[in-house]
Amino acid sequence: MNDELLIAFDSTQQALRAEMLLEYAEIEIDTCPTPKDITAGCAMSIQFFRRELAKVEQIIKEETIEIRGIYDRDEIEGGYKLISE
Repeated sequence: MNDELLIAFDSTQQALRAEMLLEYAEIEIDTCPTPKDITAGCAMSIQFFRRELAKVEQIIKEETIEIRGIYDRDEIEGGYKLISE
């Protein structure tokens, strides 16, 4: 099981907003290009550790951040699988 998850976005504005809010909440994140396997309107994604999933989902919900989804790397088949919208 991969230790990092990825948030993909449909807009750069939402990605930058999420980045700011997650950093403010002291969640360790990295920005990265959206993988080609994920169809999204924004070329920027955010990686974070799986242990922070509940906190990340809470911030997304409370702050009404629009996301394409949260993805986990599928190590068996390759690519990414959607785990939360």
